Amino acid sequence: MRRYLTVAFSFIVSCVYSYAQKTEIIYYTPDIVRVVKSPTDNPAEHHSMVVKAKPQTAGKKNVIVTKDSDGRLTFSDSKGNVLLREGDMSMKPNDSGADKGTWRLGQSFLLDADEPVYGIGMMQNGKMSQRGEHRRMIQTNLEDFSHFFQSIKGYGLYWDNYSPTQIDDNGKVLTLESEVGDVIDYYFMYGGSADGVISQMRWLSGKVPMLPLWTYGFHQSRERYKSSAELLSVVDTYRSTGVPLDGIIQDWQYWGSNYLWNAMEFGNEDFGNYRQMIDHVHNTGAHISISIWASFGPMTKPYRELNERGLLYDFSTWPQSGMGFWPPRKDYPSGVRVYDPYSKTARDIYWKNLSRLHKAGIDAWWMDSTDPDHLDFKESDLDQALPVTDPVTGKDVVRSFRSVRNAFPLASVEGVYDN
Repeated sequence: MRRYLTVAFSFIVSCVYSYAQKTEIIYYTPDIVRVVKSPTDNPAEHHSMVVKAKPQTAGKKNVIVTKDSDGRLTFSDSKGNVLLREGDMSMKPNDSGADKGTWRLGQSFLLDADEPVYGIGMMQNGKMSQRGEHRRMIQTNLEDFSHFFQSIKGYGLYWDNYSPTQIDDNGKVLTLESEVGDVIDYYFMYGGSADGVISQMRWLSGKVPMLPLWTYGFHQSRERYKSSAELLSVVDTYRSTGVPLDGIIQDWQYWGSNYLWNAMEFGNEDFGNYRQMIDHVHNTGAHISISIWASFGPMTKPYRELNERGLLYDFSTWPQSGMGFWPPRKDYPSGVRVYDPYSKTARDIYWKNLSRLHKAGIDAWWMDSTDPDHLDFKESDLDQALPVTDPVTGKDVVRSFRSVRNAFPLASVEGVYDN
């Protein structure tokens, strides 16, 4: 077994080669360690869609990493107290389909039997601690996942992979296994407390600015307002009764029929005077937010532009029917399709069309269906391969939907934020 210790770019990288596997241990700060494991000696470089921070000068380490004879890592604090140990790992080649040439990657971690962990996302399980979970983590309308958890022991772990990921916890061992990747890539952080860990994750992923003061007030919404007159009557009622109102939210179908889904224009004739509506809301001292989606109807301008460039996914999404009533008439399919938010070109097209509402005076976006809605799910839907813009090089690489599936909410929201 060979061991190398390299100092470069003012941070510390130690490389361990064992069983034809390369392991890198990279200190981002004295408290944050990145671990990268590859099944080959010449791994593809993983450019994170989430982590924005760069490695800093390590200085005195507050997290100590040791390796046993089998290559398993142990993370301890500066006093030698063990925080977390690795268990077994797995690297299985994907030999066919859209992900051929990549790997199915897993790593287990040995937790104390009475050690609560928090995070992983929002699940309908009524639990705070997520010990004992067994599930495939994939974004849905009802459950949203984040490959991050933190322990009552004051550490956190971010698993930097965007494909559907299985979590299994048998009470002693917690295992994460992702369906697509080139390397195992995770970040261990020791903050000493929940706040400390959250602060470190914010440092890694980028600090989110505070929203304007008015967004923290009272906002009125309902399933939707069906006309500008209805919306204004609600605003005026709040004002006349002296009830404070900071904002009102216009939900869906202001664009018209389902064939015009998310047109990013007021195509509904009951909003024909939408500019006067927006001005009236502002004149009362309130703000207006509006619903936008990650999908488009076939008669919209964004759909046509995205479709010409091959930047639309092809799977069933909401709404399934072109008819605007329930239950849906599937013999009149809506033709609505989800766009590719991983592509910078698609993001720019999205914003170019959204800017019409911005110029009209809309104050904020209610970004709906950023999961996105995926109806009548089939595994083959995830095999679709569309362009993904590399966050570092800016070049487009064709990748399967499966390989980036769980990053859809981030990519969709980030595309609007960056513009």
